[in-house]
Formats: sequence, structure tokens, C-alpha cells
Amino acid sequence: MNTPQPIPPPEPQKGEVSSMNTPPSRVHKANKPLQSRGHVHILATFNNTLVTVTDLGGNVLTWASAGKCGFKGPKKATPYAAGVIIRAVADKAKEMGIREIEVFVRGVGAGRESAVRALAANGFLITAIRDVTPIPHNGVRAPKPRRI
Repeated sequence: MNTPQPIPPPEPQKGEVSSMNTPPSRVHKANKPLQSRGHVHILATFNNTLVTVTDLGGNVLTWASAGKCGFKGPKKATPYAAGVIIRAVADKAKEMGIREIEVFVRGVGAGRESAVRALAANGFLITAIRDVTPIPHNGVRAPKPRRI
């Protein structure tokens, strides 16, 4: 029985690089294009505060949380922690060219108001502030009546 022999890959021409012999190149994170407008999403819970900066399409540009900024335990939900988080996010957002922002606040934590105030203090032009805290319309299902 005659088995077919594998065909060797063609030799690279002068100036070409063979794809077989080169190591895989590293994937570099693409630099995000500079934009002047963006959205800031603030999630203020009883236990933590998270801030995310997105472009107008909802793609995340940068984010920070109290844990990422070095806070632990009950200190994560304080207004001071919210100010520190905003400073960390503001520096990165300004490097990306964000100047005008819309703020979306979710949750009932202590860092709500101080986060918005810190955004204004860091030189952003706030065009809108929206509270997007979810509100239950009818709550959870009532327990069934007790049988005695």
C-alpha cells in the first residue's frame, strides 16, 4: 500500500518570515481611542463601592473599587473610600481624554453622594446624574398561609 507523503511547507522568499519557525507574538492591549465624553457608573452598596468609566457605547475604559484601592472590611463602604476610588479612576479617564460625563448611580450605600462630589471636584463636566437603583414593583412572593 502506498501512503501519501505530507507536502512540506514552501520555503520563505527573500524578505519573508516563515510562520512555522517564528514564536507566537505577544498580544498587546490596543490603545483605546481618545474621547471627550463618557459615562460613569457608581455602584454603592452597604459593603463596597465600585466605579466604572465607559464610553458612550458601554465599553469599559477603566474601573476601580474600594478593594482595589487598598481598603478592607467595613472601610470599603465609607465616603472617604469613594473619594479615593474616584481619584484613581479620574486620573486614568483624563489620560483617555474624557472631559464630559454622565453619572449613573446605583445602590444605597454611604459612598453615593461623596462619589458624585469627588467627580465634580476632579474637574469633570457633569452633564447628567441619574439614579438607576432597581426598585421592586411588587416584591417577592408572599409566603403561603400557615396550616395548623
